[in-house]
Amino acid sequence: MFDTVLVANRGEIAVRVIRTLRALGVRSVAVFSDADADARHVREADTAVRIGPAPAAESYLSIERLLDAAARTGARAVHPGYGFLAENATFARACEEAGLAFVGPPGSAIELMGDKIRAKETVRAAGVPVVPGSSGSGLTDTELADAAREIGMPVLLKPSAGGGGKGMRLTRVESALLDEIAAARREARASFGDDTLLVERWIDRPRHIEIQVLADGHGNVIHLGERECSLQRRHQKIIEEAPSVLLDETTRAAMGEAGVQAARSCGYRGAGTVEFIVPGNDPSAYYFMEMNTRLQVEHPVTELITGLDLVEWQLRVAAGEKLPYGQRDITLTGHAVEARICAEDPARGFLPSGGTVLALREPQGDGVRTDSGLSQGTEVGSLYDPMLSKVIAYGPDRASALRGLRAALADTVTLGVSTNAGFLRRLLAHPDVVSGDLDTGLVERDVDSLVDASVPDEVYAAAALLRQAALAPSASGASSASGASGWADPFGAASGWRLGGTPAWTVHHVRVPGHDPRPVRLRGTAPDFQLLLGDGAAPAHARLVTVSPAGVTIELDGVTHTFSRADAPDGIWLGRDGNAWHLQDHDPVEAALTGAAHAGADTLAAPMPGTVTVVKVAVGDTVDAGQSLLVVEAMKMEHVISAPHAGTVAEIDVIPGSTVAMDQVLAVVTPHEDHEAETARKEEAPA
Repeated sequence: MFDTVLVANRGEIAVRVIRTLRALGVRSVAVFSDADADARHVREADTAVRIGPAPAAESYLSIERLLDAAARTGARAVHPGYGFLAENATFARACEEAGLAFVGPPGSAIELMGDKIRAKETVRAAGVPVVPGSSGSGLTDTELADAAREIGMPVLLKPSAGGGGKGMRLTRVESALLDEIAAARREARASFGDDTLLVERWIDRPRHIEIQVLADGHGNVIHLGERECSLQRRHQKIIEEAPSVLLDETTRAAMGEAGVQAARSCGYRGAGTVEFIVPGNDPSAYYFMEMNTRLQVEHPVTELITGLDLVEWQLRVAAGEKLPYGQRDITLTGHAVEARICAEDPARGFLPSGGTVLALREPQGDGVRTDSGLSQGTEVGSLYDPMLSKVIAYGPDRASALRGLRAALADTVTLGVSTNAGFLRRLLAHPDVVSGDLDTGLVERDVDSLVDASVPDEVYAAAALLRQAALAPSASGASSASGASGWADPFGAASGWRLGGTPAWTVHHVRVPGHDPRPVRLRGTAPDFQLLLGDGAAPAHARLVTVSPAGVTIELDGVTHTFSRADAPDGIWLGRDGNAWHLQDHDPVEAALTGAAHAGADTLAAPMPGTVTVVKVAVGDTVDAGQSLLVVEAMKMEHVISAPHAGTVAEIDVIPGSTVAMDQVLAVVTPHEDHEAETARKEEAPA
């Protein structure tokens, strides 16, 4: 075994690899960019090396700097994790040339399977069924469009050089092909440095099932069963489980053998995954999609049902050890389900989020595992992948594993950064998920019912009660609440007391980003209050039960609600059941006058913090309603900014490469006069 291993990655996967290195007694070396100087993986490693500024191209993607870090620390091997350079054949060869063991397959296997077109041809020759699609690489936009028409709509555009859903485009209409091809190329170039595309037939209501393989350098290849990865959004996996409820033992064995043959066909070594698309109504008709020549994000579910540490076996194989297992030695016991926690806001269309982690609680314990790169104080920016952590639950059967994961997500707290934890918890309770009737389109079809964009009344009530408590005089009896002799001054109290009249209401204006400000009226004396949550609403009885820097419990009309709490410069964060709300102190007059969110329908604002990658128009250009004007990228995701109406571009405030904040003004489109007249006519028309 190696004495020192450099982990060429960041975040939760770097922490995960370091954990196994520590268990094996191997010295770990972390690398970090300026953005990650105080990151968790840096603190948990035995030593750490700065490799450059925040942009990945100048740090985590710099082969030269990674090899220099290995040389300076005496590393004998490099573990690439996943993402970044994990599937980069040039990096694998550079490690070997530098005398380092690359903890992964040989460069030739990465190169072959990284080219999806060559990969399909290779595994087809080995007897593995493949999805019908384009053949040959380097097709022009026109040739791709022609191939798509020949295959028949709908089709799926895929980058040849990468995976993870980046750059994939499902296209159902021929007229949209060229625009979708251009967008897919941009995303592929940004994610993988290669904009080569292929096109495949789209199989409606498919299931995504993958086979975990493990191969040594002595010719032995086995599979460790399958994982079901059909719950996806925008072609990105969000829930994974093992084993799949779809497969019987015969189909499992056949798909496993197909995975083994695919691995043999490219001379594979180490842990890898062979991905198949499977028609839900005919599991025996499975098709090879691609091979991921690295550790997968979802590898923990396989570890839990097999009892094997895949990172350990990656290291042992890279060190030249022979697998001690044959296929008959592998048994699958129980069931495991994983949820990916990402920095995104479901209530805002899953746009990337960011900020400082102000409070953190990650579930652990019997049957629950959390793989995370977070710690309190972590800054989540827009430069890297949005996945923050993974929560995994194990049980003797699928039903108990699902229940365990829902409970674990309810106990997950990440205040200061909006995440999808609450959304995932609701998804796991979906009737089709519970029954196992899955397909890759389920989430997109039912996303509206799974996203709860409303803010519960008790959240606003808790915010108002906390602010009311902050107005109360201090226990020392000092300042305006009491005189020099210590007598209580009623005019200094926050109860709304007034001489000879009904107590006044104290109004707290509370705003959750993405929602209109809401006035909450309180009157009474702590801890008991009357509370009004809107005009015409009946007064409710509210009570502040307990409050601490970490949490708050309130009672609203006899129902008790407990929240995690974190203070922010402009308000507070409250969390419950995996959900989190940012409640801001709000001045309605100021908000009406400032901010892109209130600037009117002509103004186009950044929907998320990120970088402007494309500007398609200039001041003075005439545009149509819905026309694409700009593209903003954050966390490897593109968001197209379109014209809200037909008109003239009156203002462009950014250029390609501009870094923008959420709600920053990007452009202004002045509507045509006929559009303004039509709008006025509709407004004046009788109801």
